[in-house]
Amino acid sequence: MQLSQLRNFMAVIEHGAISKAAEKLDVAQPALSQSISRMEKRLGVVLFERSRRGALPTVAARAIVDDVRHGLSKLEEAGRKARATQAGRAGTLKIGLVSSALFEVLPDALKKIKQLAPDLALEFMEMGNDDQTEALKQGIIHVGLIHSPIAISGRMHQKILRQDRLIAAVPSRLAKSSGGRITLQEMAECGLVLYPKEQFPHMYFGIAEAIRKLGCEFKINQHANRTMTVLACVAGDLGIGMLPSWIRSMGFPGVGFCQIDNGDNLPSFELLAVAAPQYKAMLDYF
Repeated sequence: MQLSQLRNFMAVIEHGAISKAAEKLDVAQPALSQSISRMEKRLGVVLFERSRRGALPTVAARAIVDDVRHGLSKLEEAGRKARATQAGRAGTLKIGLVSSALFEVLPDALKKIKQLAPDLALEFMEMGNDDQTEALKQGIIHVGLIHSPIAISGRMHQKILRQDRLIAAVPSRLAKSSGGRITLQEMAECGLVLYPKEQFPHMYFGIAEAIRKLGCEFKINQHANRTMTVLACVAGDLGIGMLPSWIRSMGFPGVGFCQIDNGDNLPSFELLAVAAPQYKAMLDYF
């Protein structure tokens, strides 16, 4: 049975006449009469008794009114839900994120989602760049909050969320004695604690080039693949870390932060929101 037939049936029920229902629906009266006739034929019953007074519902018609009304309501609700899901206002949004997205970016997005899409359910998966690129390809996550540059096969949409300069994470004693400033030469002399080059090759080689241009040795004391591990190594006096400037908002015992005086040639740390075409609308929340 067609949806239009059910709507036509309810219109005749509500207006009590084919002519009035046709006017309300903005359809021709013969077309509405044919629709009701087809519905009667399909059900094998007479739904309306036609007279000069209008169209009176039969016992059979009155028996199905509540069911038809409820069915139309559920269909309209399903339609609203489908449209809201397509627009990114309902359903479930699965978000992959690197740790730096936890500061400012994700909290701001959550406030926006709560305001604009209160029915949208959220799932979070904290993971690194490589894991996120694979999860995006497989559809395990819908949006990735990820560091650039990235390489993902297939068409993806990207949005730059934040660009951070690199700052030095140094042992607290050094931060106090240096007055909050340090040079690349001083950092090179102490030795560095960095993310592995496989994790962020663009940043790794950019730092190496900037230091070597100054005639200094690019010396790595320790590799650490997580920000908190870098900070722990710095606090343990294993070397000096280079981290994005958002790290200033996070305290860590034994660690202070310094501006790099001659760090203009250092690469920036870029955070992106990445989504497949079908989830492009979700990027508006970030």
